[in-house]
Amino acid sequence: MGAATLPLSFNDSGWTPANSPLSSIGALMDRSGTRGDMVAEDGLPQVGSKVRLNASTWNGPTVVEGVLLAPSAEGCITVKLLNGYNVTHRLDNVTDLEVVAGPDAESAGDEGELVEDPGLPVVFILHTGGTIASKVDYSTGAVTARFEPEELLAAVPELARHARIRTRKLGNMWSDDIRPQHWNRMASACTEAFAEGAAGVVITHGTDTMHISAAAVAFAFSGEGGRPAGRITFTGSQRSSDRGSTDGVQNLIAAVHWAAHGPEPAGGCADSTTLIMHAGSDDGVMAVHPGCAVRKDHSSRRDAFQSVNQDPLADVDVTQDGAEITLEDGYASRRQQAAAREVCESPTPFSEEVRILQLVSGSQLYADQIEIAGSAGYDAILFHGTGLGHLPLDDPGDAPENTAVADALGAYVGAGGVAVVTTQCIRGPIHLDVYSKGRDQQDLGVLGHGSTCSPEASLAKLHHLLSRGVSGDELAAAWTADLVGENPDTI
Repeated sequence: MGAATLPLSFNDSGWTPANSPLSSIGALMDRSGTRGDMVAEDGLPQVGSKVRLNASTWNGPTVVEGVLLAPSAEGCITVKLLNGYNVTHRLDNVTDLEVVAGPDAESAGDEGELVEDPGLPVVFILHTGGTIASKVDYSTGAVTARFEPEELLAAVPELARHARIRTRKLGNMWSDDIRPQHWNRMASACTEAFAEGAAGVVITHGTDTMHISAAAVAFAFSGEGGRPAGRITFTGSQRSSDRGSTDGVQNLIAAVHWAAHGPEPAGGCADSTTLIMHAGSDDGVMAVHPGCAVRKDHSSRRDAFQSVNQDPLADVDVTQDGAEITLEDGYASRRQQAAAREVCESPTPFSEEVRILQLVSGSQLYADQIEIAGSAGYDAILFHGTGLGHLPLDDPGDAPENTAVADALGAYVGAGGVAVVTTQCIRGPIHLDVYSKGRDQQDLGVLGHGSTCSPEASLAKLHHLLSRGVSGDELAAAWTADLVGENPDTI
């Protein structure tokens, strides 16, 4: 705003117009007649101050109360309201402004001495990114991660009732930027946390690819028959923490409670990792989804995540009195019947050299795309097939490009390439025996028949198997097997 100052002056009633109309600029003075500590160099109250102002609008006068932000435009004043949203008024429409508290009042006492209950389990929170448990930076209005234990407990003090919190920052990434090396980092950090005495681990993650990371870490720990030493759960936030509708706090409380007090993972019951988010639009109940069988199927709803081809494992009810876990009957039964697994001390890393080409079946699938997989050195193709897992291979008389796709696919597999098909339908099995073209795909060497694995978990599973060097008939057998609970017999 340059050298302009708000045309308001301070008196016993607070900030009032220096004169009328509000066209001149008055000096900002405190009660002793000197410039106060709550006044910035441009004459406005300091960013972060709690203010109350009256302003004239087209609909009449309005009263605004909240925290002062950096202005969104020159000649304006911007305030973050108590409900988490921002409002901006032109300075010449402001008729009265009162500074309720200085910029340090909101954070005073935030980060005092950490007090723990020695009887509670230790839970590590590993931060990879996202806005969960963040705070507002009042100089910009943006949210920033606050992830030291003291800061986290200041933001969500309820966590101290569930566990002794330890934290480790793995990064602050957009979830769509996450690669296999980050899956490896998550798995290694979990192993280190268990070695340091953690009962469980919570991985905070951006929601767009959180389900893929959850599947990947599940295969890292249990893809070769083991299980994690403790509970691993992923959580995030659909709504940022500066919004009144934020879901992050209850998601985090539920995730920490599960990590501290949930059942030990069996490893083969789809529980090597879990993903905990809101079960519905309302607060109170969080769903515990199997990490190897869940996907984000809505861009913005609180209950964006749904289990795929199986039910959630449990619910966590979060109330003012604490949290309570209720296991789903099917999961409780599977746990009782599951064979015992040894703890996996060294999770299988994902090879960063493995490259998988994903292609979508339909009118825009062409032979040269498959040929590129061979010439560019891709280790496998994961097809997102239509319906039961089909590809456009048959020429109805006027589509020779379909025959070219079939020829290219046969050549790719014949040269040692791996081709696997999943389904765009998300739910339901891959069944290549129902129609003749499905049987033709099997004759070409396309894998996938009988799988009930979700598309995203299919990607993680294929990468896991290729990282282990599995190939040929062993790969075909492993694809139909149920390694971590990703491929149940019934759905």
